[in-house]
Amino acid sequence: MKNIKFAIATIAAFATFAVHAETVKLTVDGMVCAFCAGAIEKKMKANKETSEVFVSLENKIVAVSIKSGQKIDDAKLKAQIADAGYEVKAIERVTTSIADIKAATKAKKS
Repeated sequence: MKNIKFAIATIAAFATFAVHAETVKLTVDGMVCAFCAGAIEKKMKANKETSEVFVSLENKIVAVSIKSGQKIDDAKLKAQIADAGYEVKAIERVTTSIADIKAATKAKKS
């Protein structure tokens, strides 16, 4: 009985971990207007792996939330942004949600 409980607890822990979505946070140079931000957002949302996109023009940040169970290569995101005419300065994979990234950028403004 103890083995069954342990197995169920282990499976539940890994299942919860696997459901967590990943966020890719990119620092982008060249965004100078709302049109720029909109163009990048549209390109990122076109990816089938993307669930949500946030662009902060002021902070030069593009955050892309990846759908649970999906993967997307950093090189693909970088190429799409470069194709739109912008330069990716940094790419970081984080466990922070888009909502938390939005809140952090809003706090920087204050």
